[in-house]
Amino acid sequence: MADARIAVLIDADNSSAASIEAVLGEIASHGGVTVRRAYGNWASPNLKPWTEQLHVHAIQPIQQFALTKGKNASDIALVIDAMDLLHRGVVDGFALVSSDADFTPLVMRLLQEGAKVYGFGERKTPEPFVNACSKFTFVEALTSSGSDTGTKQIQRASQAKLRGDAKLVALLRSAVSAAADEDGWAQLGTVGSHIANQSSFDARNYGYARLGDLVEATGLFESEQEGNVRYIRDKKTR
Repeated sequence: MADARIAVLIDADNSSAASIEAVLGEIASHGGVTVRRAYGNWASPNLKPWTEQLHVHAIQPIQQFALTKGKNASDIALVIDAMDLLHRGVVDGFALVSSDADFTPLVMRLLQEGAKVYGFGERKTPEPFVNACSKFTFVEALTSSGSDTGTKQIQRASQAKLRGDAKLVALLRSAVSAAADEDGWAQLGTVGSHIANQSSFDARNYGYARLGDLVEATGLFESEQEGNVRYIRDKKTR
């Protein structure tokens, strides 16, 4: 919802500073950002790219020294703050910026409390974290052709690759079936809502700007346009 209050919590050790502008722009489509925090050891030279972005985007740096080698104190601090914000009731959702699967239990706990969780990370992000979020978007999918984010853009998946993704095909066919009328036709918008309610799917992670573009690219569905409403039907039902 547009008036949702969202806390943006950034794992600076496991995310790219170059993509933060695009990430914040995407988060704005889900609601208003009321908290912006980035966690890390700011004495580390590895975080220099982040220090240049903090003031530009009004992000509060949360200092966490590496007290024990091999342990990430920043992760713990982020989790504590997330739970504090949750139980204070000052936000409606969370945007977690990280490519670290260690946050998967946190995501599941936040979801149990009814909070939306939007995840943003690089394509290397492990599936458990990706799948746990209400919606997960690869930062490479947010980059425009003219942007300099330091990340490789996602190329459009071919029809063969889309069809070969059994999980994707099952998701699309299941959503269409659930939203279809007696003739098998389903409104694309309803299909999209059904998918959003059961997975972290984002068509841009496959290189397509919209769900309709991806559906068409699979070649598995036929479509009809009536005014501003687009209908799709699984070719298997004909």
